[in-house]
Amino acid sequence: MKNLKKITLLAACTLLGVNAQAQDDTSQENQDFNRWSIELEAGVHKPSRAFAPGYFTNTPSFGQGGLGVRYMFTNRFGLKIDGGYQSIESDDESLEFKSRIIRTSLQGVVNAGDIMNFREWSNTINVLFHGGLGYSVLKAEEPFEQGNDQMLNLIAGITPQVKLSDHFVLTGDVSAIGNIRQSYTYDGTMRNNIRGVDGFLVNASVGLTVYLGSAEKHADWYNEKEDGLAKDVDSLRQRLADIENDMKDTDKDGVPDYLDREPNTMNGVAVNSKGVAVDKNGNGVPDEIEDSLDKRYAKSGSNNTVSGADSGTIRKLIDEGYVNVYFKFNSTEPEPYSLQSVNYLIKYMMEHENAEAELIGYADEIGDPGYNKTLSERRAKEVYDILVAAGVNADRLSHTGSGEDTSVDKSSGGARQLVRRVTFKLK
Repeated sequence: MKNLKKITLLAACTLLGVNAQAQDDTSQENQDFNRWSIELEAGVHKPSRAFAPGYFTNTPSFGQGGLGVRYMFTNRFGLKIDGGYQSIESDDESLEFKSRIIRTSLQGVVNAGDIMNFREWSNTINVLFHGGLGYSVLKAEEPFEQGNDQMLNLIAGITPQVKLSDHFVLTGDVSAIGNIRQSYTYDGTMRNNIRGVDGFLVNASVGLTVYLGSAEKHADWYNEKEDGLAKDVDSLRQRLADIENDMKDTDKDGVPDYLDREPNTMNGVAVNSKGVAVDKNGNGVPDEIEDSLDKRYAKSGSNNTVSGADSGTIRKLIDEGYVNVYFKFNSTEPEPYSLQSVNYLIKYMMEHENAEAELIGYADEIGDPGYNKTLSERRAKEVYDILVAAGVNADRLSHTGSGEDTSVDKSSGGARQLVRRVTFKLK
């Protein structure tokens, strides 16, 4: 009885130690693998003791199999619960008998292949060690029936593996099983007088392991060095992708979109640290483009200040080329700062009910002339739609596209911005 307590305590401490190590390793975040598996096996066995005189079995004897479910806490440590069945029968030269054993056990599993760095030379061959404590029932059926002999068992074994695919593994297994408090011999004909580990037998099996889960690999084949490095690389790639996304600069003003308070600034104009176009006089026109406008359109004594202007002043500004709607490159989307020009025309048209206006679209010289002709027409139509939506009678408006404006330096980005426009001609 004392030996039984010592063995039971030792097995329990072993399982607790394995589980504690597994729980500690589980805290690491490199566990991108499947954990569950189902294990089937069948094969031969050899009970070696205890038998009554004249009774023995074949070497080896057929008639044993098992089914188990395993869970790996890490790629090195896990637990499994399994059950087995054994049919023990007499050899031809033995006195006739027939018995059967049903057992179950809880075992710790160690991925020895990972510990011994099998992954450095093979991704197909692996080895597991397992061991634990269980419960067995021995029942003798012939030559006479005995009651159930209930006993504890200690089991330990080695399981070579050959990977067939990511979810199926061919296995072999050799396990030694020692029974504690086995009251009868395996043949069931006499009491067992051996103390401690009363019965002993060896199983040899072949089987199939089925891995469960959606990950690419199971814990048995997870290489912490290789797969962990790949995961770190993937993480770095994602972080770089996030940085690249954060650093996007849609309007090319030098301020990333995530910091840009004005993400649609026209190309080429100066902006402040928040991505807002510099406009010191607050007239809605970026200072940099305003200088270019003055050089292109200003005449001696002219006044381009429109705040509070009357209709006469507005007409003068329109006739002199100050009132234009400018567009983004290869786009029919107006630059926000130039939409005020539409308001000037709306004001003039509302105050002069008989006035008519022609909207003339232009494009720069970049690209195919035929395409640019169509683009200029679409720009004029865009402004036309805005005016009609604002309440100007469509019968008083017309629109046309004049294609490319070749009057500026084609190599200058700022100059090309000036000709991507729609101008107004009052009638």
